Amino acid sequence: MMTELIYMKDCYVKEWDASVESVGKDGQGTFIVLDRSAFYPESGGQLTDKGFVEWNGQKTSVVKVTKGNIIKHYIVGPEPRVGEKVHCVLDWARRYALMRMHTAQHIISAVALKNFGSSTVGNQIHTDHSRLDLKPSKLSQEDLTFLEQKSNEIVDSAIPIEIYEIDREEAESKPDEYRCNFSLLPKFIKRIRIVDIKGFDKAVCAGTHVANTKEVGHFKILKKENKGKETERIIYELV
Repeated sequence: MMTELIYMKDCYVKEWDASVESVGKDGQGTFIVLDRSAFYPESGGQLTDKGFVEWNGQKTSVVKVTKGNIIKHYIVGPEPRVGEKVHCVLDWARRYALMRMHTAQHIISAVALKNFGSSTVGNQIHTDHSRLDLKPSKLSQEDLTFLEQKSNEIVDSAIPIEIYEIDREEAESKPDEYRCNFSLLPKFIKRIRIVDIKGFDKAVCAGTHVANTKEVGHFKILKKENKGKETERIIYELV
């Protein structure tokens, strides 16, 4: 069965109840499949959520979540039975750091595109630092300073962020309105998820984000790396 992905509609759910649909093992360890989950599976450059599930006085750690044909929650500890009703809890400090980091990436990416014509062609979201790759890009130190200052101005503007889904066909009819390379989206995806920083940026993204730019807090660009073929990597941290 398809797991209901709670975070797709509400990134702030920290605890929830679920049923265990199956238990299995593979090369990465023991995993469970839940009928509903707010654990984010590692994908799109964003790290996996972690946390635990508990039932009848027992508790097991969720150490990694992956996506594919099914959402696998890899566990370390006791194994719940199929059909067991469990209570799930996120490692919220980790999740919230990832939400802030990912939203910061959207802001930096939008500022880079609007001011330097540089598109984001890759990213990796961590809890302590993150990165994004820009192309074409040849930023001077002055440009980097501008990128950091302008992005933090957007944070300070306290812009509300809304997440919603629209028909892919509708989005593709307005390619200049949405920050996305539609050619890279699999054809079977008919509905797409928009992260809308109101009046500033609309990006197609399935990750987790904060509800207002002010929640990001300030961030600092640590360095720039040359990745070849007109591509530069920006590494940043929250401060």
